[in-house]
Amino acid sequence: MTVNINIKTDSELKKQAESLFTDLGMNMTTAFNIFMRQAVRENLIPFEITQDPYSLEKAVSDSRRKPNLHGPFSSAEDAVTSMLKD
Repeated sequence: MTVNINIKTDSELKKQAESLFTDLGMNMTTAFNIFMRQAVRENLIPFEITQDPYSLEKAVSDSRRKPNLHGPFSSAEDAVTSMLKD
């Protein structure tokens, strides 16, 4: 028996992932099933998860030194993106 899973993700990320998986000869469902099988088999997430090298703490620290950071921002990522533009 199969079941449907609904996942919310960024539309651009989905587009890039679909392109990659197509290049690898599979669709999103196959790729996700490979990920889940590997995770269950190894009882862990099958790749290293690390903190973004440009952390929120660094963004806050940089914002205090950078007077041209203007908000409000809808997320920390938006704030970082704004800082990197300057």
